[in-house]
Amino acid sequence: MARNRGWQEFRSDQTPRIRQLPAPQPPGQQQVRVQRSSRGRGGKTSTIITGLELPPDQLHALAKALKVATATGGSVQGDTLVLQGDQVTAVLEQLARRGYLAKRSGG
Repeated sequence: MARNRGWQEFRSDQTPRIRQLPAPQPPGQQQVRVQRSSRGRGGKTSTIITGLELPPDQLHALAKALKVATATGGSVQGDTLVLQGDQVTAVLEQLARRGYLAKRSGG
């Protein structure tokens, strides 16, 4: 008769699996889009950068560098960077210096 040993997270023959993230593509192969938007922000204009395939720590470092270069505030929301104000041309220049092939998106 088997004794109940309490709750176990894994069976003895099963080891926990660590999810491996795929290696990010080189900057020149990523489809980065930069657009200006004011939706959902009370009419305030912001610059939205999407398509960056970076680990979270590198994404935060890039956001910090872009905020310093454009002298604005901003944040990382998931895999999207949001900068305050219309900074599209400055962001496109900064991303080009870092090797990204970024395109302007939207009007």
